[in-house]
Amino acid sequence: MIIHIPVLKKEVLKYLDPSQNENFVDCTIGEGGHTKLILEKNTPNGKVLGIDLDPAQIENDKWQMADYKDRLILENDSYANLKKILEKNNIIKIDGILLDLGMSSVHLDKSTKGFSFQLDQSLDMRYDDRLNDLTAEKIINEWPEEKINKIIEEYGEEKFARKIAKKIVEERKKGRIKGTFQLVKIIKETIPTKLQSNKIHCATRTFQALRIAVNSELENLEKVLPQSISVLSSGGRLVVISFHSLEDRIVKNFFNQQEKAGLIKILTKKPVIADTDELKKNYRSRSAKLRAIIKI
Repeated sequence: MIIHIPVLKKEVLKYLDPSQNENFVDCTIGEGGHTKLILEKNTPNGKVLGIDLDPAQIENDKWQMADYKDRLILENDSYANLKKILEKNNIIKIDGILLDLGMSSVHLDKSTKGFSFQLDQSLDMRYDDRLNDLTAEKIINEWPEEKINKIIEEYGEEKFARKIAKKIVEERKKGRIKGTFQLVKIIKETIPTKLQSNKIHCATRTFQALRIAVNSELENLEKVLPQSISVLSSGGRLVVISFHSLEDRIVKNFFNQQEKAGLIKILTKKPVIADTDELKKNYRSRSAKLRAIIKI
C-alpha cells in the first residue's frame, strides 16, 4: 500500500493554528494527511471542508476518515470554485484555509494516467476526466510546435524546451505519440547525455509542464487566492504550500499586493522550507515552500 506523507506538518499546524470548534478548508485534501491533523485540533465541533479534483481521492477519504464523518465535508470539485462550494454547503465562518499544491504520491506511484515517467502509461494527466477534454497526448500530437515550446519553457522552466518541442513534432509525423515511455525516449534523444545523470530526471520538467497545462493549475491558483481572502473571517489564516517557482511567485506577489492594500498581514517574510529531519524522511519535501498570511 502506498503511503502518502504530508509535507511540512509542524509548519502547517503552526501557521494555521487550529483551535477548538474552528472551521477550515483543505482545498487539496488528497490522502487527507493535513486534514487529519486539523481535525485532531478543532474538536469537538470544528469542521473541515475537503476539496479534491480527483474523485478517487474523495472516495478513498470517505473510508479512511470515517471516524471524522460528522465533522468532515468532502467535495469532488476544483478549488477554483471555492465560493460556490462553500455556498452549496452553507458554510459561513472560515477560520483557516490550506492549499497544498503538490501532487499526491498516489498520482505518481499508482495512477494509470501518465503522471509518472517511471511507468509506461497513456499520456492523459487529467485529475478528473469528467471535467476536461484536454490531455497531454492531445497537446503533444495536435498543438503547434511554438505552443508546445511555450508551455515546456514557461511551466517546466526547461532550457531545452525548443529542442524538445521540435523533436516531438518530428516524431509525431511518424505516428501518434501515445505513451509515457515514447515521450521519455524523445526527451532523452534531445537532452545531452552528460546532463541526463543529474539528480532531476531529464523528463521531469516536461512532464510537469504538461500536467500544469492539462489541469490549468496556474490559472486555478490565480482564481482561488482572491476567493480565499474574501471568505476568510477576520483573523483567519491562509497557508499555501507550493512546489514550483511559478506557483510560489504567484502566491508571493498576491500576498504582497494584499498586504499593501491593508487586507492581510504576511506571517512568513521568506518561504518556510522543510528541515533536515523531514528531508531525510521524505525526499518529496525538498521542493516545498510554505507561505502564510492572516486576514486583518
